[in-house]
Amino acid sequence: MSRKLDSPVQTQMAVAVFKTPLSGEYHGNKRVEGKQPAGRRRVFVQTETGCVLGMDLDRSDNAHTVKRRLQLALNVPTDESSLTFGDMVLKNDLSAVRNDSPLLLTRNYLHRSSSTPCLSPRGNDIQQRDRSGPIEILGQSDCFAITKKMVKDIVKAIKMGVDPIPVNGGLGGAYYFRNSRYENVAIVKPTDEEPFAPNNPKGFVGKALGQPGLKRSVRVGETGIREVAAYLLDHDHFANVPPTALVKITHSIFNINDGVNGNKTHNKNLVSKIASFQQFIKHNFDASDHGTSSFPVSEVHHIGILDIRIFNTDRHAGNLLVRKLDGVGSFGQVELIPIDHGLCLPETLEDPYFEWIHWPQASIPFSDDELEYIRKLDPLSDCEMLRRELPMIREACLRMLVLCTIFLKEAAEFGLCLSEIGEMMSREFRAGEEEPSELEVVCIEARRLVEEREKEVLSPKADAGDEEFLFDLDCEDAAFDFTPKMAADDYMSRAQFHLGIGFGNGRFALSKLDESIEELEESEGEEEQEGFTTLPATERIPSISKLSMSLKTTCLGDKNQKYQKFSGSKPENGCLSNTSSGHRSANEQLPACVSFVKLADLGEDEWTLFLEKFQELLYPAFAARKSVTVGLRQRQRLGTSCQF
Repeated sequence: MSRKLDSPVQTQMAVAVFKTPLSGEYHGNKRVEGKQPAGRRRVFVQTETGCVLGMDLDRSDNAHTVKRRLQLALNVPTDESSLTFGDMVLKNDLSAVRNDSPLLLTRNYLHRSSSTPCLSPRGNDIQQRDRSGPIEILGQSDCFAITKKMVKDIVKAIKMGVDPIPVNGGLGGAYYFRNSRYENVAIVKPTDEEPFAPNNPKGFVGKALGQPGLKRSVRVGETGIREVAAYLLDHDHFANVPPTALVKITHSIFNINDGVNGNKTHNKNLVSKIASFQQFIKHNFDASDHGTSSFPVSEVHHIGILDIRIFNTDRHAGNLLVRKLDGVGSFGQVELIPIDHGLCLPETLEDPYFEWIHWPQASIPFSDDELEYIRKLDPLSDCEMLRRELPMIREACLRMLVLCTIFLKEAAEFGLCLSEIGEMMSREFRAGEEEPSELEVVCIEARRLVEEREKEVLSPKADAGDEEFLFDLDCEDAAFDFTPKMAADDYMSRAQFHLGIGFGNGRFALSKLDESIEELEESEGEEEQEGFTTLPATERIPSISKLSMSLKTTCLGDKNQKYQKFSGSKPENGCLSNTSSGHRSANEQLPACVSFVKLADLGEDEWTLFLEKFQELLYPAFAARKSVTVGLRQRQRLGTSCQF
């Protein structure tokens, strides 16, 4: 049974649901092997209200001793609580915990409240007890060299009395930390000041760390991990993501609320928090303040490639910084810097948002260098790297990375451009209802095939004869090989008529797509018929034949039986709620998000089989998308693009 993200207990009890399916080397505690520290380790324990304590662990320490130290240092209750490390709930054995890892202490009882304030002692006492400096980097990656230099400059400035400045924009708490010359050096975002989090300074409160957040597939307090992941995945600084790290940072500027109402406390003692720490990039404006036609094609492509890989659900113009390039021969040239990746790598597929999907640069084919970069991407290696550098990251996020990287690699190899790939990942809204994306349709079909395979394995052997007989009958009707065009048509018809959806992200009406496809088929009908009889054997694709047979003899059934349509008011456990505590809440401000297909609850063998079926189904999906694009272009050349 899959977990419910909106359950206060289930959000913290993710023990063995997300088994690692990506490599045989990572099972259970083996997911953190390689650099297992021998002896003392330093960890940072965070309560669900945001308090943080750094402590050193010996081999003899266990979860009970950690809770006891936390209770004595921070005066917080630890009864009926669990100590979690990513997906794992720690018991007595702490061998899986890496050095410089953040742990989360959460309460187990069902109807818990966020009204318990952060009752921490004076910050000076905390620093003496955990023997920490003002800023400590969580992790020892070689990628953090720039961050270490920034930390030194900021610590020097803090000792000189240079205070950080709160950032007014955004829904969460953020602060500019400066150097001794009063220049902004880094932007710091505490995990307990995110939207929904208990210490949010802007009134968006109401949930504990680890519960569903701004996006139901991204938990409160875990956006900082994703910020770091996006930076680590930006190999060779391809997309220009600023250096980012996870830190434990102590300062009096941070916000502490007195409980569920989100009222700020007036005392300004030193407070330690876990936060994302990103280099501040000087810029002239963001993409919403500048004409997008002047943006370099390569930079739009590079950012789009990253967004596809990490399934970015929040790539809007405001988090694309624009910096003018000064110098000889650079008149009018600009550079793009992508920021704010806290809502990437969701735990489930949902509707992404790609600002660049409408830009003309996204319709230009990838260059040879970009295609070579995509070919070299290795999702399994990326997952191993993230487990090593961010051992607390959830396996569901890594599955999303694998799925989207495979999708990108196959789509680019097929010849799709960036906008086509983005459209296939984006959902469509028709008649006020949200429909699954083309990517989700493929995943739904792949999952159905996996379930069918399981049923075949579990079915009695007595039925095997009948199944083989039926299969032979089907093969008699389809003794010849199917071409890619036939596979595409078959997939297109199944997706449109059995699921009742249209492809695209809503820029074109479904009727237009149907008309363009019909025109394209009429113009190419004779060529297709000839191709069936004259196609050389060497040009036939047997895998497409099998795939077409599979698609032809299967049906996803009635759409309403597979998933709900969402329109109007949303359920209370979504991102909308009809209740209010007197303060603004993201529950009341943002639309709900729905998952049409779940991947996290698949077992290891099921996940491996799912990926095989997923890759098989991609080819006809890409062919269908390509035929839609060609048909639309033909209609535009005929002068039918103007509507009155």
